[in-house]
Amino acid sequence: MPTTVHARSTAGPGEPFEATTIERRDLGPKDVLIDIAYAGICHSDIHTGRGEWGETLFPLTPGHEIAGVVSEVGSEVTKHSVGDRVGVGCMVDSCRECSECTAGREQNCKNGNVGTYNAIGKDGRPTEGGYSEKIVVDEDFVLRIPEGIDLDVAAPLLCAGITLYSPLSFWDAGPGKQVAIVGMGGLGHMGVKIAHAMGAEVTVLSQSLKKQEDGLRLGADHYVATGDEGALESLRGTFDLIITTISADVDIKPYIAALKPEGVLCTVGLPSKPFQVPAGALIMGRKSLAGSNIGSIKETQEMLDFCAEHHIGAEVEVISGDQIDEAWDRVVNSDVRYRFVIDTKTLAPSA
Repeated sequence: MPTTVHARSTAGPGEPFEATTIERRDLGPKDVLIDIAYAGICHSDIHTGRGEWGETLFPLTPGHEIAGVVSEVGSEVTKHSVGDRVGVGCMVDSCRECSECTAGREQNCKNGNVGTYNAIGKDGRPTEGGYSEKIVVDEDFVLRIPEGIDLDVAAPLLCAGITLYSPLSFWDAGPGKQVAIVGMGGLGHMGVKIAHAMGAEVTVLSQSLKKQEDGLRLGADHYVATGDEGALESLRGTFDLIITTISADVDIKPYIAALKPEGVLCTVGLPSKPFQVPAGALIMGRKSLAGSNIGSIKETQEMLDFCAEHHIGAEVEVISGDQIDEAWDRVVNSDVRYRFVIDTKTLAPSA
C-alpha cells in the first residue's frame, strides 16, 4: 500500500501553503524510503510555485534539497541500508539509456531527467518534493551524506552546493587561480566556501558591502562592491574564472573585461533577459561565456565527500512548516543569510 505522509503544498500561483497529506508510492525492489529530516528552500521552488517558469503541476509540494535517514529499503537495494544518512537533490530518475546517461551525466539526459518535483515519475504520477515527511526514491538517485555534516546544513548542498561545486571543479579552481563569485546569496556563499577550500584566491563581487563581513568570514580573500563607481573597471584582466549566481538583468560586459585571457565567465543564475555580448569582448583574449546546471549523481557524491572533508555546510536558518510563505517572501527580498531549511517534524497541521 502507498504511504500517506504529512506535507505542505500550494494550490496555485500566489496561493499560500497548506498542511495536507500526499501519497508515496509502494516500495519497489530498487527503492529507498527516506524519513526526511530537513528540506532546503531553493529559489527554484519559488519560481516554479509562482508560475514563473512555465507550466506547473498543481497542487505542488516543492523541495529538492533533501536530507534524512533511510527507514526501509527494497529487496534488491545494495547501495543503502536502514539507518543511513542520505540526501536527494534535483532529480530522482532519468532515461538511463541515452549517451549522456550512460556517460554518467544524468543531469543532461537527452530525454529529460525526472525532477524531484513538478515532473512525472516512473509510476505515471506527478513527483512531490521535500516539503514532506517521507519520500521514496530509486537507490541510484540517493546520495550518502558523510558523517561530519549535520543534516540541516547538508540539505542545501544537494542543490546549492553541487550547483557551485560543479563549475568550480570543471574549470579547475585551485591554487594559483583567481576566482570571483558574483552575488553573496544562497548560491554565492556556497561558492565562496568551496572555492576557498579548493585553494583558489576568492573575490566576492556584490552590489554593496553589506555582506562583506560574512564573505570574508566564509573564506573570501577580497570583497568588492560593484555598485561603486569604477570598481569593475579596476579589475580588468584579473580573474581566471567568474561564476555569476545572480538572476538580475545586468550588463555582463564589464565582467567579461575582468577576465584574464582564456578566462571563463560561467552563469548559474537565470536572468530573464538574454545577455548582450559583443563578439569582440570574447574574441580579444579568447574568453568564454558558459553556463552550468547542477551535476551528475557521481559528482554530487564527490561534492558531499569534499564538503565533509573540509567541514563545509550551508549557512542556514531553520524554520517550521507554518513559516514557508514568509520565508519565500524573504528569499525574494534577499532577506536570508543564507538558506532557509524546513524542519519536517513541523509539517503536520498546527494544533
